[in-house]
Amino acid sequence: MADKAQFEQAQKDVKTLSKKPDNDDLLFLYAHYKQGSAGDVSGKRPGMLDMVGRAKYDAWAKLKGMSADDAMQKYIDKVEALLKSHK
Repeated sequence: MADKAQFEQAQKDVKTLSKKPDNDDLLFLYAHYKQGSAGDVSGKRPGMLDMVGRAKYDAWAKLKGMSADDAMQKYIDKVEALLKSHK
């Protein structure tokens, strides 16, 4: 079971990376953060001209039904992996 304190620490730790993760990793982090903190995707899908917003929405939508605990744990695990590879 994911620990809220670990989740919050991972959010701080990800900001200490020495180089920016690639887009796939950023989308993974965004989607799992949102799923862990807000639950299933909400709101309308952004229009075609908002490619970044649309990609973020789609990444989050793919996690529909995932529990907050699972999303938080996957976020924590991803941040730990990035800390090892991006230092």
